[in-house]
Amino acid sequence: MNFKMASISVCMILALSAGLLQAEPFLAETARESPLKKRDRNSPVYELQNAYQQIYEQYKNSVVFISTEKTVKQRYYDPFMDDPFFREFFGRRHGTPAPQKQKGLGTGFIISSNGYICTNHHVVANMDSVTVRVNNKDYKASLIGSDKLTDIALLKINDTGKFTPVYFGDSDSVKIGDITVAIGNPFGLDKTITTGIISATGRHVYNDAGGTHIQTDASINPGNSGGPLINLDGEVIGVNRMIYSSTGGNLGISFAIPINTARDTLLQLQKYGKVRRGYIGVQISPLTEEFAKELGLKKASGALVGSVVKDSPAEKSGLRIRDVIVQVEGTKIATASDLVAIIGKTAIGKNVRLTLWRDKNEINVWVTVKERP
Repeated sequence: MNFKMASISVCMILALSAGLLQAEPFLAETARESPLKKRDRNSPVYELQNAYQQIYEQYKNSVVFISTEKTVKQRYYDPFMDDPFFREFFGRRHGTPAPQKQKGLGTGFIISSNGYICTNHHVVANMDSVTVRVNNKDYKASLIGSDKLTDIALLKINDTGKFTPVYFGDSDSVKIGDITVAIGNPFGLDKTITTGIISATGRHVYNDAGGTHIQTDASINPGNSGGPLINLDGEVIGVNRMIYSSTGGNLGISFAIPINTARDTLLQLQKYGKVRRGYIGVQISPLTEEFAKELGLKKASGALVGSVVKDSPAEKSGLRIRDVIVQVEGTKIATASDLVAIIGKTAIGKNVRLTLWRDKNEINVWVTVKERP
C-alpha cells in the first residue's frame, strides 16, 4: 500500500513538472542573448561607463553624508492672548517656549587624511551639532570656520582615524561641454551618483563676493549641497551649491562653486577661522549706457562709485561719487563683480593703483587696502 502511494506521488510530481515545462516557453524567448552583448567592450561607450564606475569607486569613501541638529524654541499659540480683542483687556502674554529639534542634511568631501571636510556654509550654519558618515560609520565633527559669501565651510572629524582625501583639479581650465559627475546624498539617499555636462562657466548668481559659478546639468537635488563636482580625470572641479527650480526638484540647471575659489577660502578658514577680504570702502551703482555716454565713456564698462564710506581707504585717497573705476593695478574692470573679486583677494595693507574715469579723463590714485569689516 505504501509503495502504491509513493508511486502515485511520483506520478503527480512528474505530471506537475511536465506542466511547468509546457508553460516555460511563455518566457523562453526572453532567455536569448542580446546581440548588443557582443559589442566590443573597448568601445567608447564602455570606456565612458568604466570611467563612471572608477570615479565612484575612487570616491565612495571620500564623499560624506552630513546630518545636522539644532534646538529651536517656539512659542505656543494662545488664541486669547494672540487676539487683539483679548489683548485690549488682558494685556500681552507670551506662550511657554517649547524647544524642538531642527534637523538638516547635506554632503561634504574629505580634503585631508586627518579628517578635514569641505562642505557648504548653508549646510552647517548655526547648527548645534554636526555628524558625518564615512564608509557607513558615524563621527562627530567640529566647525573650524565658515564663510557665508562664498558658501564654503570647513569641518574637522573628531577622531584620529586615517581618511581618504579627494583630488583637486583646476576649475579655470573647465570648458563648456566637459562631462561631469556629481556624488551626494539627495533627499538623504546616501552616495548617489549623477552625470551631466558643463553647461556654462563664469555664471554670476547669488554671490556678493564677486565670485562666479560653474553651471551643470548633472542632477543636483536637496541634500547634494556641499558635494563634489568631478571631471572624467577623477578630479574635483567644483562644490555643488544650488539648483534653479520652481518646484524644489532638479530642472537641469545646477550651480557649483569653482574649486579654485573653494581652495582659497579653505586655506583661510583653516588658518584664521574666517576669510579676510580686502576692502576700500565704496558702494557701486549700476552703470547704464546712457549714463556712460553722459560721463564721456565709449561703453558702460567699469564700476561706478555711488557712495564713499566715511573714514574709509577710498575717502582718504580722494575717491568721489561718479568716479568710474576702470582698472586695478592695470587689470580692466568691466563690472562691479570684477572690482569686488580683485580687491577681495588683495593682501591686507597693500597699496594698489586704481585707474579712474573722472571729468572725461583717466587719472590714477593709490589706495591702501584694509580688511573688510
